[in-house]
Amino acid sequence: VQLQASGGGLVQAGGSLRLSCAASGSMVNIRGMGWYRQAPGNERELVAEITRGGSTNYADSVKGRFTISRDNAKNTVYLQMNSLKPEDTASYYCNARNSYGSIFWGQGTQVTVSS
Repeated sequence: VQLQASGGGLVQAGGSLRLSCAASGSMVNIRGMGWYRQAPGNERELVAEITRGGSTNYADSVKGRFTISRDNAKNTVYLQMNSLKPEDTASYYCNARNSYGSIFWGQGTQVTVSS
């Protein structure tokens, strides 16, 4: 499984961005996809995740501001980020996990929120 993330950029506080992660390869056994982020000096942390059936889970810090969604037909997962804050600045990574426990990572896309 290959993952291609896009959509990062520079935005002012209060603004919005939408990240996309397109998956290719064998998706038959993919059970969930998600977004993680990592700021300099910090560990990578979960932002949001979604199962194939559409169940979602969010980090407390982004609840009510971020929305994860997926288009199974396009093998793409999205992260709509609204009301962005400077503390959301990080490299954002998408991942996918399959039913065997394997985890796949895409390259990071940088999100920078200016105050």
